[in-house]
Amino acid sequence: MAKYLSKYLKVSKKVSGVEYAIRDIVLIARQVEKQGKKITYLNIGDPVQYGFQPPQNVKDAMIKAIQSNQNYYAQSEGLPELREAIAKKEKSKGLSVYTDDILVTNGVSEALDMVMSSIIEDGDEVLLPGPYYPPYASYVRLHGGKPVEFAVDLKNSTPDIDDIKSKITKKTVAICLISPNNPTGVVFSEKSLKQLVDIANQHDLYVVCDEIYDQIVYDEKFTGIGKVAGDSPVILLNGFSKVHLMSGWRIGYIAFNNSQKLAPLRENLPKLARVRISTNLPVQHAALESLCGPQGYVSEFVSELKKRRDFVVKQLNSIPGLSCSNPKGAFYAFPKIENNRYGTDQEFVLELLKKTGVLTVHGSGFGTQYGGGHFRIVFLPDVNTLGFALDEIEKFISNANW
Repeated sequence: MAKYLSKYLKVSKKVSGVEYAIRDIVLIARQVEKQGKKITYLNIGDPVQYGFQPPQNVKDAMIKAIQSNQNYYAQSEGLPELREAIAKKEKSKGLSVYTDDILVTNGVSEALDMVMSSIIEDGDEVLLPGPYYPPYASYVRLHGGKPVEFAVDLKNSTPDIDDIKSKITKKTVAICLISPNNPTGVVFSEKSLKQLVDIANQHDLYVVCDEIYDQIVYDEKFTGIGKVAGDSPVILLNGFSKVHLMSGWRIGYIAFNNSQKLAPLRENLPKLARVRISTNLPVQHAALESLCGPQGYVSEFVSELKKRRDFVVKQLNSIPGLSCSNPKGAFYAFPKIENNRYGTDQEFVLELLKKTGVLTVHGSGFGTQYGGGHFRIVFLPDVNTLGFALDEIEKFISNANW
């Protein structure tokens, strides 16, 4: 009889570094909900769950594709017409890009995974804006790398250039940018983007730039990295979940800037697209319609979000014990907890959940160095729901006798 040497079979150590606070915390919320507490969900940045929907012409394009038998494996790189439309969009933002420079993916998450697995060797370091969207650090760790946070001034939406320079080592391979940023709403200016690209060029680094919120900006015109990229090794990530309200359909893309330094990556990364076969074809037809059809819904969407942004930030700053910078883009507020009696931001968020049913996300889930001491609120719900949640937060803090 075989002798069992251990109780469990092993799991890869790489998986232990994978975290996603935005969804991990939902597991606790479900337990609280089972105890009879009504939960007000302010944790996930999904416009569709809060009542916003893709335009009817986009839904019709999806249905038409299915009914006309567009249900087979697509080309691994993506539907040619869609790639052409994406290239046209990104070129209008300044990126030097053509149809063959586009690779369609199953959401930006797959795009990020493909990029990180293609540029990271064990021990390599990747610079991330602090705070950052959690999958960036998780994918870096999953592929054997080390995420390194750099400081960002949330009030002025500027990266700390000196801090970035001080953190570049022989192991650094890339600088990642997320603009507009999740979780802070920071939007980098043209000057800041140029500084970051220049630093990357000086140190022979990739620039990975996520612009999925590119049209969700409130106070100033958005500048894409393409405007300052020149012939630098810029890899742009974008998708259809936010602006185009297609979150559940999972479609994104990689756009390679016209840079000779990207030639080896452009040759090898598409192998990953071929290995995973293809992206959902009917959804690609919907995405094409989303780019080429009427765009009026976008300004209406952003206008409504601005009202909610203004309401939430004003309310947060009126609560003793909290302070919040004004997010310039995306749909998140990232208030700072002053004199936290619960010790950590995670304890604060969990106690808030248990006592009020309001579910937010702890700031340290977006990077402990610069996210700690904050929490993130999604301001996608209607004003009544937001008002209720903010009142509950104020009562929670007031009852803590701060």
